[in-house]
Amino acid sequence: MNSLNFCPQAIIFDMDGLLVDSEPVWAMAEGALLQERGKQWDIEIQRPLIGMRMRDFLVGIRSGYGLSDTVDELVAELIGRMTKLVPTQVVPRPGAPELLEYLLARGIPCAIASSSPMPIIDAVVTSQGWDRYFQTHVCGDDVTHGKPAPDIYLEAARRIGIAPEACLALEDSPNGSRAAVAAGMVTIAVPDLSHTSHSAFEVITPHVFDNLHEVQTALELCLG
Repeated sequence: MNSLNFCPQAIIFDMDGLLVDSEPVWAMAEGALLQERGKQWDIEIQRPLIGMRMRDFLVGIRSGYGLSDTVDELVAELIGRMTKLVPTQVVPRPGAPELLEYLLARGIPCAIASSSPMPIIDAVVTSQGWDRYFQTHVCGDDVTHGKPAPDIYLEAARRIGIAPEACLALEDSPNGSRAAVAAGMVTIAVPDLSHTSHSAFEVITPHVFDNLHEVQTALELCLG
C-alpha cells in the first residue's frame, strides 16, 4: 500500500481520467471530428497532448493531422460534441464518489483544476451530481499558461485561500502532474492506463497510486 506522510488542508483535483473515465469519450468525440475530415485517430499524435487545455491540444491536433480548420472552429465543434456525450457516456473512476463524500464529511475544501473548457467541466459535475463537493472550478482558459505550467493549480489554491504547499493535487497524466509539482503541491498520480503508465511518473512524483480507493485509505491515516 502506498503511503503519503502528508496531511493536506485542501485537495485540488484534475477531472478527465482522474475523477471520471472520460478519455474514451474524448476519443469518441475527437475520432468523429477527425473522421469527418478523412483522418484516422492516432495515439502517437494524441499521447503527448493529453492533459493540455483544449486550445493548446487542438493546436497540436491541427498540426499533427494537417487540418485546415481554424483552432476556433475546432474548439467550438469539440465542445459541442463533448457536451452532448458527457451526460450519457461519462462515468466516475473507481473510488471517486466515495472519496468526494469522505472529504465533504471532514470539511476538506476541494477544487477542480481541469484543462477542459468550463462548459465541459460544468457538464461533468452536474451530470454526476457533484456540485456540492467543490468550492471552485478552474479551467484552462482561466489562466495564461496551460498545463504543464503551474498556473491552473496556483489559481485554484488562490481561489480557495489555501497555500499551494498545503494542498494535495490529484492527477492522472504526466503533463498535469508536472503542473501540480511546479505549483509546489504534493502530488499524487493515479495513472489513467488508457494513455500512460506508472513508469511515466517516476521522475515527476514519488506518489503513484492504482486508484482513488487507495488515495482515500492513505488520507484516512491523517484525516481520520
